[in-house]
Amino acid sequence: MEIIDLPAKYEPLYFVCLEDWSDEVKEAGDHRARWYKKMKERGLRVKLALDDGDEVGGMIQYLPIEQSNARGKDLYFIDCIWVHGHKKGRGNFQKHGMGAAMLKAAEDDVKALGTKGICAWGIPLPFWMKASWFKKHGYTVADRQAGFMGPVLLWKTFADNAELPKWVRQVKQVEASPGKVVVSAFLSGWCTSYDIVFERAKRACAEFGDRVEFRAFDTTDRKVFDEWGISDALFVDHKQVNTGPPPSYNKIRNIIARKVSKL
Repeated sequence: MEIIDLPAKYEPLYFVCLEDWSDEVKEAGDHRARWYKKMKERGLRVKLALDDGDEVGGMIQYLPIEQSNARGKDLYFIDCIWVHGHKKGRGNFQKHGMGAAMLKAAEDDVKALGTKGICAWGIPLPFWMKASWFKKHGYTVADRQAGFMGPVLLWKTFADNAELPKWVRQVKQVEASPGKVVVSAFLSGWCTSYDIVFERAKRACAEFGDRVEFRAFDTTDRKVFDEWGISDALFVDHKQVNTGPPPSYNKIRNIIARKVSKL
């Protein structure tokens, strides 16, 4: 196994989360590529895991916490670590130590940069970014979002004087518009799953003409992010839509249609 920095030749594969075999991921558009270009200039770092046959099986991306949806100082933030586990396409690379190897490589990297620690988010779901997995690797809980399924902010310190990070929380509510259904989509572009949701919602809104207003918010603009305290989310009027895993196009369309029928 080898852990490498993302080379240009693998960027297209990284932009689709190693799922170049997937038809669904094609719905995500080029949001991730544009996010990568912006964030690379702001300190984003990406590494890949290669097996003994030089096949890419995993990826990790991390950036200064000031560019994440958490607050902190002298820390980095892991917003994605992923080892390909589908039988389709590349095959299943999980349970062979790739995740642990990438995590250690990222930790060593940010230590060398002189940072005081590294953060990650975790959830109780058993398939991706598991909080329990990070805890096994020495991470402790720094903060929690509300609700049973709310994401946990975890961290590992490299210095005794590291300051505790906190989640950024929503500070502003979306607004309705009289006589219309308002669909508000907040998008950073870092996650192909949510990029798919954004594109599906945008396409669904177009079916209803002027009865539905689609509002897009680019949260790579830190002023926009700070104004709302929202990174990636979808709202139909005032109600937030559960976007993980990505709802189908028909489900999003039906949510909007029910609102339109009540106008």
